[in-house]
Amino acid sequence: MMLAPWVQKNRLEAGCDEAGRGCLAGPVTAASVILSPGFAESLVQEGVLDDSKKLSRTVRDRLRRVIESQATAWAVVHVDPAEIDRINILQASLAGMRRAARKLKVRPEFLLIDGNRFVTSDDLPEFECFIKGDARFASIAAASILAKTHRDELMQNLHAECPHYGWNSNAGYPTRAHREGIREVGLSIHHRRSFRQLPK
Repeated sequence: MMLAPWVQKNRLEAGCDEAGRGCLAGPVTAASVILSPGFAESLVQEGVLDDSKKLSRTVRDRLRRVIESQATAWAVVHVDPAEIDRINILQASLAGMRRAARKLKVRPEFLLIDGNRFVTSDDLPEFECFIKGDARFASIAAASILAKTHRDELMQNLHAECPHYGWNSNAGYPTRAHREGIREVGLSIHHRRSFRQLPK
């Protein structure tokens, strides 16, 4: 199914999405992106933009450069494991999307939120939630790509610090190699203590 370039044309719409909710380690990363109508339409017509999970790493990285250089505005925010443990992963994900929207250098008129819930605040514009929005709207797909690529880059850097868990390939998700690393050397400062790290 082809992505829609906007909900309402000629309105400053910011797509919001996150990456890393299901990981055992590292932050949850949120992004917000405003695409001009022309840029959004060209990305849709080219057929290259999609939910980040459906794209190869090479394509995601290329699209990240295109989005960051041509978007009207974009912002990325990391919410660290300590905060995730304190307020829970859902609230951390929502907080990340709010912060990313606030960080935009151009104030949006409307937010497109990936998922089925959002908690807003007085300093943010109106919003609408879209289930599987990253596969439906260009701005949310763009946000999903930025969230995913920025988080993967961070986990690559953390892998150099903590090489036992295979974060360079699993990005902190609960793979066999990651859990074997936890069994062998225990938890790092980057692990989420509120998550079940090993199966019972």
